[in-house]
Amino acid sequence: MKNLPKDAYRKNQASPLKEVFEELLQTYRLKERFSEKTLIHHWGDLMGKTVLDRTTHLYIKEKVLYARISSGPLKKELMLHKSKVLCLIDERFGEGIIHDIVFL
Repeated sequence: MKNLPKDAYRKNQASPLKEVFEELLQTYRLKERFSEKTLIHHWGDLMGKTVLDRTTHLYIKEKVLYARISSGPLKKELMLHKSKVLCLIDERFGEGIIHDIVFL
């Protein structure tokens, strides 16, 4: 037991659950994937009911968010305001989760 790294020992003090969860995500390198899934899950909260109802498919691949929109005029409007949508995502979920959005 003498040769174990310092981080391998169990902590004696209680820690807040949020802190422990963040540490777990970092340890297993899941933070980025968790943030992507959280973004997809909260797409409706971020964009509103109208956009959510017309979004048929949503996924992230290589830091690009792909959103299939069933309404042509809404897709055009979202394309025009793509930078604003990216800013909303960065504000809510942190910078670097996605770098671009493609509306299909």
